[in-house]
Amino acid sequence: MAKKRSAPSGGRRENRAESSSRRLNSASGRRKLVAFFIVSSIIAIVTYRYRFRQSSPSQGLVTTHANCQHILAENSKVSGNSSQRHYTYPVLGYITPWNSRGYELAKRFNSKFTHLSPIWYDLKSQQTSLVLEGRHNADRGWISELKKAGEALILPRVVLEASPAVLLGKEKQRNKAINLIVTECKEMGYDGIVLESWSRWAAYGILHDPSMRNLALQFVKQLGDALHSISSEKISGQQLQLVYVIGPPSEKLQEHDFGPKDLETLSEAVDGFSLMTYDFSNPHNPGPNAPLKWIQIVLQLLLGTSGNRAQSLAPKILLGINFYGNDFSLSRGNSFVSCLRNPLHVWLEGNEGGWVPGQSLLLHPLN
Repeated sequence: MAKKRSAPSGGRRENRAESSSRRLNSASGRRKLVAFFIVSSIIAIVTYRYRFRQSSPSQGLVTTHANCQHILAENSKVSGNSSQRHYTYPVLGYITPWNSRGYELAKRFNSKFTHLSPIWYDLKSQQTSLVLEGRHNADRGWISELKKAGEALILPRVVLEASPAVLLGKEKQRNKAINLIVTECKEMGYDGIVLESWSRWAAYGILHDPSMRNLALQFVKQLGDALHSISSEKISGQQLQLVYVIGPPSEKLQEHDFGPKDLETLSEAVDGFSLMTYDFSNPHNPGPNAPLKWIQIVLQLLLGTSGNRAQSLAPKILLGINFYGNDFSLSRGNSFVSCLRNPLHVWLEGNEGGWVPGQSLLLHPLN
C-alpha cells in the first residue's frame, strides 16, 4: 500500500517542484522585464537630459518659472553655437530698425536661418502717383556679408501705406505698384518680400466693400504671380517668394477679417501667411497675451475641421507664438508696460486628424 501511495506522492512532489520552478522562472522573468524597463527608462532620461543640455541655449537659461524680471535680465543672452541647426524647416527672422543688434546677430547666426526680413520699405501715395520708399535703409554691405556667410534668403518687409483709392482703384496704379516692388527685388538682389497690407486696408474701411475687397485680393494674387515669374539669384530654379502678413480672425467673422475664403483665394499665389496670434489682450481688456484656446479657435476658423483641407492649407500658415508679455496696471488708468516684444512664428504642417506645429521657427523681431 505504501508503494502504491508513494507513486502519486512522488508525482505530487514532482508537480509541486515543476510548479514552483515555473513560478520562480515566471518571477525571475518579471524581475528581468521590470529591470529592463527601469534600465531603459534611466537610459532614456539620461539621453534626454544630455541632448537637452546640448541643445539648450546655455545651462541656467531655461526655466519653467520665468517672470518679467527674468526675461528682462536674460533676453540679450544667446547660444554659443552659431552654426548647427536643430530644425529642418524654414526659419525666418525679422530685423527691426529699433534694435540694431539684430543686424549683427543675423550675420552671426546666418546658418540657423533660411529667411531674413529687414524692416525697410513703405509703398506710399505721392499726390496721384505711387513711390516705394526705403532703399536708403538698405545696407548693401550687410547684404553682401550675409550672402557670403550663409544661404539665408533676404525678403525685406514692404508695408502698403498708399491710399487704397489710389493703389487699387485703377489697374494702371496696381501694375505700377507691382512693378516698383519687383524692380526693387531685381536691382537689390532680394529673394522676394514680406508684404503687410491687410491691417492697413482694414483701417481704411475698404474691406466692407465687396468690390474693393475683391480688388485687394486680386492685387496680392497679381503680386505673387509676378514674383513667382522671376528667378532667385541665390538658388537656381527657385522663384522670388511672397510671405503675407495676416491678423487673427474674430470668432464670429467680421467683414474686415482675413478668413478661410481669403486663405483659399490666395493660397496658390502666397508662399506663407504670417499669422499674428498674439496681442489677444489690451489695456481696455487686460488678460493673457495668447491663450491656447483662442489660438486653436483661430486655426479652426482659418482651416476648418476637414482633414484634407488642413493638409493642403496648414503648411501655408506661420503661427505666431509670443515670447513677451504685458504688465497691466489697472490703478493707473488701465496703462500697461510691455516687458519684452519678441513673438515666435511656427510653420504648421498638415497631419491626419488635424494640424500640428512643425519644427520651423520664425523669430520676430530678431534681438
